[in-house]
Amino acid sequence: MPSPPVFRFAPSPNGYLHVGHAYSALLNFDLARQTGGRLLLRIEDIDVTRCRPEFETAIYEDLAWLGIAWETPVRRQSEHFAAYRAAVEQLAAQGLVYPSFESRAEIARLVAEQDARGAWPRDPDGAPLYPGTAKSLAADERDRLMAQGLPFALRLDMAAACARAGGLAWREAGAGSGGETGEVAARPEAWGDVILARKETPTSYHLSVVIDDALQGVTDVVRGMDLFWSTSVHRLLQTLLGLPQPAYRHHRLIHDAAGQKLSKSTRATGLRELRAAGATPADIRRLVGL
Repeated sequence: MPSPPVFRFAPSPNGYLHVGHAYSALLNFDLARQTGGRLLLRIEDIDVTRCRPEFETAIYEDLAWLGIAWETPVRRQSEHFAAYRAAVEQLAAQGLVYPSFESRAEIARLVAEQDARGAWPRDPDGAPLYPGTAKSLAADERDRLMAQGLPFALRLDMAAACARAGGLAWREAGAGSGGETGEVAARPEAWGDVILARKETPTSYHLSVVIDDALQGVTDVVRGMDLFWSTSVHRLLQTLLGLPQPAYRHHRLIHDAAGQKLSKSTRATGLRELRAAGATPADIRRLVGL
């Protein structure tokens, strides 16, 4: 008998959940029930400066109020930094990682200088690609700068990584903003030399999510359309690290009255505020179209 599908809902405890989170969590929960599958809850708390225990507690309370059940124990990313560090070391052993030392302010200045000569390329989220030259630093110079204790980011050499991985694609059961579905060709090069880790945090979202999905046996990744093109980077990392490829389904986003993507600071759509105002779980389901 084939193993049951494994779904996951993976919020960050850096604010209270809103109805957009409720839609994604309920959709994963419903799909798990409909397919006889399992639902995991993962707490993505690698940002230890913004993630707070009270927000994590609120996540459990809000999901339970919605009637969502999940398997325990819950995986908390902050407890697994060693696994992410090992993955970075595996990529570094392939010659695919290099440190960059520019501050965010320095990178902004470099981008402004490049923009003055012509529009500097942006990634699918609209952020400028890394404009620095750290990749060309000699090994002894990199070692010297790191020995000085300077802050640094560990970046993926995207050109070398793409050359090693070859052409990539993923199986999409949902759709991207342009209607992309079915077999979708990955475009990791559109993201430039992405950050894999920093001196103070041994991982990034892109790295930790593919490690966790593999270690937890996630077979079906169901998440918002805003992460559609991030899948390109995830497919690249999965290939480089020898990790299994899950199926993907990117769903529509829930927007506010002004048509903007919801934020955790949007109190009008916060689950706690709606519950305090007398909303029921059935009301939330109707509100998000389930």
